[in-house]
Amino acid sequence: MTELLAYGDHPVLAGARVRTTLRSRIAEDRLHASGLRQYVVLGAGLDTFAQRDGRVRTFEVDHPASQSAKRELLAAAGIPEAATHVPLDLAKADLDLTPHGLAPEPAFVSWLGVLMYLDATALDATLTALARLAAGSELVADYLLPSHLRDEAGNTYVEAVGAMTAGRGEPWRTFLGPDEIRALLRRHGFDVVEDLGQHDFLAGRADSLRPAHLSRVVRAVRSGR
Repeated sequence: MTELLAYGDHPVLAGARVRTTLRSRIAEDRLHASGLRQYVVLGAGLDTFAQRDGRVRTFEVDHPASQSAKRELLAAAGIPEAATHVPLDLAKADLDLTPHGLAPEPAFVSWLGVLMYLDATALDATLTALARLAAGSELVADYLLPSHLRDEAGNTYVEAVGAMTAGRGEPWRTFLGPDEIRALLRRHGFDVVEDLGQHDFLAGRADSLRPAHLSRVVRAVRSGR
């Protein structure tokens, strides 16, 4: 946070702000528009939706260590827990929310800042689990574009941030184009209804929060087939 305040105009930090802010805004706007009452946050991290909005039941799924650290921060700050916590490593374990109270009705799922860390096997396992959700369930996920679909700003971001995440043992494993994500989701029973890029929201900006061809946000609906 200190770096963002002091060097917020740096291209990499500005790129991180654009990417994270847009994907969260899109997910929460689509959640409210959907009218669904169950919200599943995959890879929840420090997400604060449950603390800000009590209109839906929120299930936060995250690595046990990350989830424990967040709950300790909430307790230290005196902030009541407002979500159902599901400790799970998506790269290693099957996703099953029924034992945690997920009702047999459509749910809204956000999968933000996670997909790029998973390999093909883990992606398939998670989507296979999500395919068990009731028809009408919605999914919003962001994905990183492969190098041939990125522009200079996008490639600069991946070179800098990708190297940093790899250095701490969390390499980016998956890059997908729009046709690939559409086919992947369709194989698991989800039909894409929106696929949005940064230019759809930020075109024409002259400040540091300029759009890049770096990542996209896709929204898909669980079909009845």
